[in-house]
Amino acid sequence: MRKMNKTEEEIESTELHSEEKKGVLVKKLGIRTSLVLWILGLSGQIAWAVENTWFNTFIYDELTPNPAPVAWMVVLSAFTATVTTLFMGSLSDRTKSRFGRRRPYILFGYILWGIVTIVFPGPALLKNVGIAIVLIVILDSVMTFFGSTANDAAFNAWSTDISDSTNRGRVQGILSASTLIANLIALGVAGIIIDEFGYFVFFYILGGSVTIFGGIAGLILKEPPISEEELSKTKPSIFIDIVQAFSPSSIKKHKILYLLFLFMAISGIGMQIYFPYLFIYLEHNLGFSKTMISVAGAIIILSGTIIAIIVGMISHKFNRKSALIVLLIISAINLAILSQFRDMWAVIAIYAIKISVDTAIGIFLMAWIQDNYPKKSIGKYQGVRLIFMVAIPMMIGAPIGSFIIEQLGTPAIIDGKQGIIPTWESLLIAAIVSIFALIPLLFIPKSAGNIKTSKKDNHS
Repeated sequence: MRKMNKTEEEIESTELHSEEKKGVLVKKLGIRTSLVLWILGLSGQIAWAVENTWFNTFIYDELTPNPAPVAWMVVLSAFTATVTTLFMGSLSDRTKSRFGRRRPYILFGYILWGIVTIVFPGPALLKNVGIAIVLIVILDSVMTFFGSTANDAAFNAWSTDISDSTNRGRVQGILSASTLIANLIALGVAGIIIDEFGYFVFFYILGGSVTIFGGIAGLILKEPPISEEELSKTKPSIFIDIVQAFSPSSIKKHKILYLLFLFMAISGIGMQIYFPYLFIYLEHNLGFSKTMISVAGAIIILSGTIIAIIVGMISHKFNRKSALIVLLIISAINLAILSQFRDMWAVIAIYAIKISVDTAIGIFLMAWIQDNYPKKSIGKYQGVRLIFMVAIPMMIGAPIGSFIIEQLGTPAIIDGKQGIIPTWESLLIAAIVSIFALIPLLFIPKSAGNIKTSKKDNHS
């Protein structure tokens, strides 16, 4: 590797710069670090956007208009993501290779993640629908394994490794903006491609982009050095290490972290009640075409991206607890209002506000969570986070959503098959459930939501 000159060293420096906001010195991110955050954020979130939206509509359109297989796929994917992130995150904490601690998992994980996305629609060519559904669900879990290894475990641990309390809002702003832009690419281009060329071409293009760009970013990623203390320290077995994270003493020691996890879980349940079926609702209930959904998605995501960048830059000025309380209430009210509208432009305007608010919630919440990770177990706690962020919401919320649709939805014949169309009640019930996420915040002191200015941002 060539020696960096002085200018490049300054670019990579993580020294505190002179900008001071209300007594908080904000640590500066280097150009390479910012670039990697953008690329890995975009490529990874493109893959998740495909899974969270078009995988569901693919099954609905190509195999069966029954919401049950979608719920099965969501539940199994959530279980796979959680178990994978727990074990692979813990494994990355122990990795001391010359290639780095997180980099091997990021590099190879992203490449394989994209390849599986390309293969995903293949089973739809089979004549036996039952076998095709089983294979689709299995492939979704395989994709989730590689995605959770690369993104949920390794990449999120790396983003914590290279940041501190003062600039985590900015890191999360980048990641939130990249998530929205990725969705803009997936949604804005997807509907048009699917309408014109079909699902197969769509999956080939998006899967290929994940492999190529994820691989490039994995190669240029730079990791902070591992301390001599960590290199010499012997950890317990992975299984024992994971079990210890859920011991009463560990939960008590990291009380604020687990209360934030509960906030994440409850609000996530509310989202999963309606979101896996949102595109189906828009298309078959409100009458939006896939192209119309793409246009709506582009407008909504553009507004959210702007908010993400702005909130990321100024989030260190606000108390995180106060911000989360206000934003969650606004989000729930917005979703309840959305359930009562059918006009396309009204739906777009209202949902654009919701996405912007939810983006701000994610920035404040994840920055606060990162502040409270035990420093020596950051990778492992990505898996613990996934239990509350993915497993609990998806395994509870998606089946509730399916049940609501089965009980309150509109029976219909779709492409010659008997199906059920989601109705507005799903959105209203989701809004009511999400309000209960305020309860865990009541047990956290307001002062705990302030920015930490000490260099020792994580607990040992």
